Amino acid sequence: MSSPSPYVDEVPEGIPTTLDWVVLSADMATIHAAQRYACIVELWDDAIRAVTRDEGASVLVERSVRLEVASALRISEHAAGRLMGVGRALVKRYPAVWEAMSHADITDTHATIIVDGLDELEIVRDELVSEVLALAEEMPTGPFRRAVRCIVDREREATIAKRHADAVAHRRVRVEPGVDGMAWLTAHLPAVEAHAIHGRLTAIAKTLDDERSLDQKRADVFGDLLIDGETASLPNTVRGIRPTVTVTVPALTLLNGDGPAAHVDGVGPIPLDRARELCGAASGWMRVLTHPETGVVLSVGREHYRPPADLRRLVAWRAARCMAPGCGIPADRCDIDHTVDWHHGGHTDATNLAPLCRGHHTLKHHTDWQVTAKPGGALEWTSPAGRIYLVKPERRIPQFTTDPPPF
Repeated sequence: MSSPSPYVDEVPEGIPTTLDWVVLSADMATIHAAQRYACIVELWDDAIRAVTRDEGASVLVERSVRLEVASALRISEHAAGRLMGVGRALVKRYPAVWEAMSHADITDTHATIIVDGLDELEIVRDELVSEVLALAEEMPTGPFRRAVRCIVDREREATIAKRHADAVAHRRVRVEPGVDGMAWLTAHLPAVEAHAIHGRLTAIAKTLDDERSLDQKRADVFGDLLIDGETASLPNTVRGIRPTVTVTVPALTLLNGDGPAAHVDGVGPIPLDRARELCGAASGWMRVLTHPETGVVLSVGREHYRPPADLRRLVAWRAARCMAPGCGIPADRCDIDHTVDWHHGGHTDATNLAPLCRGHHTLKHHTDWQVTAKPGGALEWTSPAGRIYLVKPERRIPQFTTDPPPF
């Protein structure tokens, strides 16, 4: 197959480019995957109908079909069982999702994310399926996975306090043997604390300038803190570093106990009592209410290149992730980039700042990708092939006016 590349200067009109063929091939693979799911479910149903006379044989039928599929596709039985489970969910419980996949409106990965997410809920309403399906048709898989997680958490908010209390009762620390004189030390504990611990380890590790990898530094700092109980052996630059966790709390939730649940970045919804405890703490917690806190700097114009700390935090909070298409790197590990370069007249304000991971930051400045700021903190990326991708931040900065709207 010989097609003009989208990276050449001119492509004859009406002739598919190599990238067009890539997209077409991916769409055909998705359509074939949908048909494979349907055929596996049909095979399973046929096997069940053949033994309806023996009610106790259903488990054996499933195992038999699983082995049959695994052998025919030359995959493991575990993988075959996964295909059977996802296929039955799509065909029987979420036919609209299967239909969208069969037309390549969504990918196989989108479909499995929907199945895994919605199957956590006791009751799945038709409108909930429509909601996640609409998102699947417009979002890359990384942001979509997080969006489905938020929707599932939202649906489970009513029982979160009880479920969290039950889960906390099972916290524990465990050591499991590894190989070559190594071992795994794992802790099952509340997610807020887990993310705070990992954040502090990362913050300290990043200050250590040597040949060790970031993972190695984190592991060494972890051992130093737990065994020695202090950081005296570490450089002065790492002493006093404490974890920072962003807690987003609707004002009514704090004041009246009503309204949406509080959320912790990377964790999800948390019980109201826990949110009040965290927001009452002193340093270490960035509190962002749906009503703006006073004193937040939204712009320093052309006066300074480097944004002040509160503006950096606000921009990172708004995006939550790197603002490149499909990237999932947390914003606190990204550079804060001027969309219109400061040296080319760009302002240091919330409308011209966005977090980009180091790789995508470099890509933006040294390749033919073009990035344009859009309202609400969104970025529009135009590829060298001319394709446009709109990346929206995960949150919006509230807008307030001094005059009430006219009646």
